[in-house]
Amino acid sequence: MIREIGIGVIGMGWMGLVHSRAYRTVADRFHGSGIGPRLVICADEVEARAREAQDRLGFAEYTTDWKQVVVHPGVQVVNVASPNHLHLEMVRLAAQKGKHVFCEKPVGRNSSETAAIARLAREAGILSWVGYNYRWPPVVQYARQLIRSGKLGDLTHYRGRFLVDYGSNPDGVLSWRFQRELAGHGTLGDLMSHVVDMAHMLAGPIRRVVGNQKTFITSRPVATPGQGTHFSVNADAPRAAVTNEDYVGALAQFACGAQGTLEVCRVAKGPRCENAFEINGTKGAIKWNYERMNELSLFLPDGTDEHDGPVLIQAGPSHPLFTAFYPGPGNSMSYEDLKTIEAFQFLKSIVDGKQAEPGFDDALKVAAVQEAILRSWSSERWEAVEEVSTKE
Repeated sequence: MIREIGIGVIGMGWMGLVHSRAYRTVADRFHGSGIGPRLVICADEVEARAREAQDRLGFAEYTTDWKQVVVHPGVQVVNVASPNHLHLEMVRLAAQKGKHVFCEKPVGRNSSETAAIARLAREAGILSWVGYNYRWPPVVQYARQLIRSGKLGDLTHYRGRFLVDYGSNPDGVLSWRFQRELAGHGTLGDLMSHVVDMAHMLAGPIRRVVGNQKTFITSRPVATPGQGTHFSVNADAPRAAVTNEDYVGALAQFACGAQGTLEVCRVAKGPRCENAFEINGTKGAIKWNYERMNELSLFLPDGTDEHDGPVLIQAGPSHPLFTAFYPGPGNSMSYEDLKTIEAFQFLKSIVDGKQAEPGFDDALKVAAVQEAILRSWSSERWEAVEEVSTKE
């Protein structure tokens, strides 16, 4: 028996399209799950983009008013793929209407908005999900299994980073991501959210941090509304100020005793999409880089010369979720496969009637680390990671 779940997607830029394709693919890749997503309605303030999304992806309806998605009687899941400044308002209405919510990270512009969103979901009894899609490569989930089973021993070092070059061209447009009013923080929200979530999943809670930040490119050409992405370039447009940071770096101490570094940048020449971690324990070490996301470097010495060095593990059927895509090892999965996995995991939580990870509470834990890093920019000293209150 197929459990049909009506989906409404808000924001039909690149990420909204990716989310929509992911829902379409769930019924195929996870055929035996009995989950049948149905694309009911999509919304974008630019009518041409909303209409094109309907034509391309098969939504039954489109609208330029996002509220029509939330109140639609056929929608059980509201998928928020809008700029950050709209997250709180959209989740508030969805919670009032009892709709489950998938929200792209960072879930609001700052920790207070993330806290409000988490509170709204909890009080309404709805299930939530956050787009931390880099959790889901099969070899990353395998790494998590190895760590939890004690194969690496006690963790001693954690180095997490997300270095990209999408903003390295000074003529790259001033999309909403570069504006504090619309995005909130810059790379602290956009990229560090992924790095901290990965660190939490693999190494556990972070106890305290000290960090710094810098904006390297201080002005950019104004973007044309409704056109392009944050990768677009327009050297001839008028310029305006960048109002959030390009770079964030931090030292971190974990509750488990591990010492760490966290680093993100959107203007780094060289790395294209280097979301990576390196972890050392008392029994071994592990490395992963999204640019080669189907490979894992594993060092588990056993006293023999044959294992006195790292081994390259290729993703295969023995790793979590891989067989939903390929029957044999060495086949490469993609970014959109990860979005399909997370869409499936969210919908499965709805069918099971149980909140799974990562939900809004996980985003709130990430926000607590971001808030401590933010405080350290002013204090120039170590700051404890403190729980962010969800009280009004």
